[in-house]
Formats: sequence, structure tokens, C-alpha cells
Amino acid sequence: MRRTTVRSSPVHGRGVFALTRISAGDKLFEYRGRLISWKTAQSRYERSTAENGHTFFFDLGDGRVIDGAEGGNSARWVNHSCEPNCETEQYGIRVFFHALREIEPGEELFIDYRLHVEGRKTPALKAQYRCRCSARRCRGTLLARSGS
Repeated sequence: MRRTTVRSSPVHGRGVFALTRISAGDKLFEYRGRLISWKTAQSRYERSTAENGHTFFFDLGDGRVIDGAEGGNSARWVNHSCEPNCETEQYGIRVFFHALREIEPGEELFIDYRLHVEGRKTPALKAQYRCRCSARRCRGTLLARSGS
């Protein structure tokens, strides 16, 4: 039985939504896609015509990323929230999504992207990575807090 579905999101573009009740700690799915270098990812980003800053890259922290745009699955549509209901866990080059708390049917799934971008966090950069989550404690950006 399918536990999630992808549909239009009030937060941004498409999102992933629960079809059934999901318990805290449940493994939901793996982030899939083509394994590429950051150099290749940067080149793809520079050639992209997508909305500013919008990619399906998942950083593995070792100079490689998973490009969910190539061979990806529904996990690529999980949106950001400053108060997420899911988190990711990495095992080597595999990344899995887990529920942080009970999630009700119809609820959208979120992770905190905590994006890292080189250089100074200028107002223009922050605007490019503006958060749309509307959480009570929204920090206003998809970017990680300094030092995290």
C-alpha cells in the first residue's frame, strides 16, 4: 500500500503528502537519482533554466551529490520547512527519509534543507533562498544557520 503521493503544494511547486498515518521513526523512502560530482552538479546548475536556486541535488558531504532530476523518485519533491516533520539519515551514498513525529493523512512531508552556500550571505543571496514554509519559527531562508 502506498503511503505517500506527490501533488501540488501550497508551499512550493510539488510536494509529498501522506496518504496514511505515519508513525514517528518510520522509514518513508530513499532519495534516489544519479550519483555525480559537485563539479558536474555545478555545471548542470549553471546551464539550468529552472527557477533560481531550484535543483534536485542532495549533498553527500564527500564531494558528490545525488541528482534526483536524473533517475529520481518522489523523494525529490519533499519541500523545506523550518519546523520539519521528517529528517534524512545517510548511510554511505544512500539517504533515507524518516518521520520525526506522527504524520496525519493529507499532511505534507518536510525536511529542513539547511543549505550551505559559499561566500557571504548577502540580502540578494538570502532572497534567492527565501523560505516559504510559514512555520511559527520560520528563519526566513533555506540556508543553514551560521555554524550548523
